Amino acid sequence: MPLYVLMTRLAPESLHDAKGRRAAGKEWLQKVRSACPEVKFVAHYALLGPYDFMDIYDAPDAETAHKISLISRSEGALTAESWPALAYDEFLRVLEKVEG
Repeated sequence: MPLYVLMTRLAPESLHDAKGRRAAGKEWLQKVRSACPEVKFVAHYALLGPYDFMDIYDAPDAETAHKISLISRSEGALTAESWPALAYDEFLRVLEKVEG
C-alpha cells in the first residue's frame, strides 16, 4: 500500500489546552477511521517548525489521502498537506531504472 505523510498546522490558540487538544485529536482520528477504514497509521509526531504535526500512514490511493487532508481541514487545521513518500530502498530502485 502506498505511504503518505500528512503535514498539519493548527491555529495557535488550539495548542494551549492539552485536554482539549487530546479530545480534538481523538475526534479527528475517529472521523478518519470512519471515513477511511483501510488507512493504517504508522507514526504520529509533534514538530517544531512550520508544521505542528506529522502523521505517516498507508493508504490505498491518492483519493484516500485527499480525504484525510479534507477531514483535517474540516476539523480546524489551518493547513493539511498529504505527500506521497517512498522508502529509501524503493527510491534507489526507481533511480536505478531511470539511470538505465
